[in-house]
Amino acid sequence: MAWKTRRMRRSLPALSFLLFAALSDTASAAQAAPADRRLSQIDTVVVIYAENRSFDSLYGRFPGADGLDHAPASTLRQRDRDGSLLPELPPIWGGLTGRGVTPVVTQDMTAHLPNAPFQVDAAEGFNVPDSLRTRDLWHRFYQNRMQIDGGNNDGFVAWGNAGAMPMGNWAGAGMKMWSIARRYTLADHFFMGAFGGSFLNHLWLICACAPVYPDAANSPAKDLIARTTPDGKALALAANSPRSALEGPPKFVHDGNLTPDGYAVNTMQPPYRPSWNPAPEGMDAAFSDPSAPTTLPPQKDTTIGEQLTQAGISWAWYAGAWNDALKRGLKPSPPEFQPHHQPFNYYAAYAPGTAARSAHLRDGGMDGVTFLADIDAGRLPQVSFYKPQGNLDQHPGYANITSGDAHLATLIEHLEHSPQWPHMFVIVTYDENGGLWDHVAPPKGDRWGPGTRIPALLISPFVKKGHVEHTPYDTTSIQRFLNRRFSLTPLRGLVDRDAAIAAHGQRPLGDLTETLLPAP
Repeated sequence: MAWKTRRMRRSLPALSFLLFAALSDTASAAQAAPADRRLSQIDTVVVIYAENRSFDSLYGRFPGADGLDHAPASTLRQRDRDGSLLPELPPIWGGLTGRGVTPVVTQDMTAHLPNAPFQVDAAEGFNVPDSLRTRDLWHRFYQNRMQIDGGNNDGFVAWGNAGAMPMGNWAGAGMKMWSIARRYTLADHFFMGAFGGSFLNHLWLICACAPVYPDAANSPAKDLIARTTPDGKALALAANSPRSALEGPPKFVHDGNLTPDGYAVNTMQPPYRPSWNPAPEGMDAAFSDPSAPTTLPPQKDTTIGEQLTQAGISWAWYAGAWNDALKRGLKPSPPEFQPHHQPFNYYAAYAPGTAARSAHLRDGGMDGVTFLADIDAGRLPQVSFYKPQGNLDQHPGYANITSGDAHLATLIEHLEHSPQWPHMFVIVTYDENGGLWDHVAPPKGDRWGPGTRIPALLISPFVKKGHVEHTPYDTTSIQRFLNRRFSLTPLRGLVDRDAAIAAHGQRPLGDLTETLLPAP
């Protein structure tokens, strides 16, 4: 298959990298003390986790960023499944706008687009306002690896289900969060921690690990095991798959949620409510049906939560509409609560009835009102994670850009006026790219990632103002920041990721302290 034959050259020869690393180590040692003096002034860390947007799709035109205007022409074109350049983009299969959305942009209206990125909200183009939902795309583990194609990023159309749609982007300048990014720091080389979708990337945020389904081949989930190519890096293509992306989406022998060796990489349901898998009759209603194929058994790995607790650091995961989901169940109408966006709910340490669950898993309230109340009252714990409810998280398909953008901006406004603001550090980022293309190659890492580039904003009295930070980061950089600020021991996944990055001769991933102002 053509995607396997092309490999991106290393950005630095090995000798140059070793020299760079030595100089970096010297510089890092000199800068450590000032950075740590700044860090010691930060008492409250807030992580806000939005949904499914690549960097280029929202911030590709941001001034000073490594965006679309800086992309080499060779990175803008997509290849077909045989490795040849596509003469044009295929139509957007099923149309551009989501179900029930007016105006409708049909599949036929998207035919014969040039092989290049296109602006969804351009007046001279489709003129679809950011307040409308556009269609969802595949954002799955193996597909993301195939789309990245070793760093060429030229397989997003060939190995997606939405034709041209991965190449869509939005102007961005009208977003409220653009204005906030102009006042603080925008990181333009921040990558999702794991390949694929929300499920794996949420768990990566707190654990830097891939969840395990024990003895998967003999379990209720045995039919969810994917069929892959012999090297395990891609899905096996079905004999009746269209040869060209111009003819339709690819077909695979068997796409699944589990790897052949039993890791869960695509969406599984948590073992505890809220979950799409309710308890069977006669079982504790707080638990999901363990016999359902998509119920993931409770996970036992250590998370950042236990590390913070052991260090005496207060923390909480605020989930928008959590209590509503527990009371009403999961409804297809707003707020579109997503159980697989609640990572601690997969871990035995936070099972129903445990003290840890009561202490750390909190309802963020409808529209985030409970989280906002804690912000305004100055009662946030030392570390807070906040997950917006579905209709406010910007996920294509069931959410739009405008509503989520307004919600994020409201959160920042309240945080800036919080009694805790003078000693606060806020990270706003996205779980993953949602299947949307980006032109920057992710660092070469390990089996699990990093994946596609995503937006990240660093907001604090202590960060550089009006700054674009080019240091390479991924989702694990959030843990690196917490580790450094609170003197925590890195989880095994971070150690493995760093070793893999170094083995590929890549620049080390940063810990976000690079965005801090020089210490006085």
